[in-house]
Amino acid sequence: MNAPHILLLEDEGALARALDRRLRRDGYTVAVCENIANAKLAARRRPPDLAVLDLRLPDGYGLDFLDWLRGEIPDIPALVMTAYGELDDAIAAMRLGAVDFLKKPLDLDALHRVVADALARETPGTRSARDTPTDSAPDTALIGNSAAMRELYAQLDRIAALGTGEAPPNVLLTGETGTGKDRVARLLHARSARGAHPFVQVDCAALPQDLVEAELFGHEKGAFTNAHRARRGLLAAAGEGTAFLNEIGELPLSLQAKLLTALEARTVREIGGDTERAIGAWFVAATNRDLAAMMAAGDFRQDLYYRLNVLTLHLPPLRERGDDVLALAEHFAARTAERYGRPVPDIDAPARAAMRAYAWPGNVRELRHVIERAVLVHAEHVVEVAHLQLPMPANADGPGLGTGPDEATPTLADSERHLIERTLAETRHNISAAARRLGLSRGALRYRLEKYGLTGD
Repeated sequence: MNAPHILLLEDEGALARALDRRLRRDGYTVAVCENIANAKLAARRRPPDLAVLDLRLPDGYGLDFLDWLRGEIPDIPALVMTAYGELDDAIAAMRLGAVDFLKKPLDLDALHRVVADALARETPGTRSARDTPTDSAPDTALIGNSAAMRELYAQLDRIAALGTGEAPPNVLLTGETGTGKDRVARLLHARSARGAHPFVQVDCAALPQDLVEAELFGHEKGAFTNAHRARRGLLAAAGEGTAFLNEIGELPLSLQAKLLTALEARTVREIGGDTERAIGAWFVAATNRDLAAMMAAGDFRQDLYYRLNVLTLHLPPLRERGDDVLALAEHFAARTAERYGRPVPDIDAPARAAMRAYAWPGNVRELRHVIERAVLVHAEHVVEVAHLQLPMPANADGPGLGTGPDEATPTLADSERHLIERTLAETRHNISAAARRLGLSRGALRYRLEKYGLTGD
């Protein structure tokens, strides 16, 4: 099968080269164009399977090119790259058929996931029910056949079928950090009737505290200092698609009442506005925090909790998934080797035993990082137990690196703190690099640094 062909329209040379390298490493062919004129020639010379384009270009506006491209290739999916302050442009792009947008500065791992999602989508109106969630794009697929995962697959199918109508039931995803809640949210969206519409992810922990309200709900021109033009909020940007409220437990208490009103009335009022704007999105929220404990402490509104918790999906931790850890390890090893042009290594028996015994406090995210490091730094043809560099309990006698149910077993908080400390040491206390390695936003990592008293380090 021929590799998908991508048309990349970006005039900033360094960024274009970085995107080109990553897309080619992921197995795509790429035509890089720095202006609209060249992009039209490239599209006519070889029609692309996907267009990735910037909005501000030397010889015109990216949306004009997108409008032209949709006339040439009606069903082509397109991704739009937007800088801060260009949310209205992203909404206009989606009206022209763009399936998603990428916020600058770009995360190359996010680029990989969004491109795979866009290429995996079928023409609206022709989507068919899939038998298993693993038919999805590589970075949104769920892997595992344990009893816990089979139950999750069944619940996911049932809930996805309910994401229809004007007011579908809200969904709350729960589970520890690293269990894949964002992946499940994307699967719910893709497998529902809303899959052809936008998927907008709102990372509540990552939004700057002084901009959370404006980002979520939008604002009118002049509503506050630096509000130089009106902007729609992220909730409205989801349109008839899905609004994913990630890390909802981090939303400031002062805004929880306004979100509750939006969920109940299905309308939003921009800051400084005097009219209500209808919102048609399906709301999916996720948290790794104990919302019941937060309610008891007065940190989370009880009425908002019950409004969000209409349907619940709990994601099992990796330690409860049996041999799924081995299937995931093999998947990550193969993906990493393919991405970086290395041979796919085997995983020897002691390494498999160590992975089965280890508690994986960071769950699937931690496993992915461990395997990626082992393949890239240590393993040539075989991943051995020493390559995993798993922490050894003080009372461990052998390679079984896990902990049993005794007094020496660390708590989840102990394990999370240890993982953060180890990652900070490995990245020489570079917060951005540590957040990327842990799969967290900078805001989420800073929250944990404060939680564990690591800010002084």
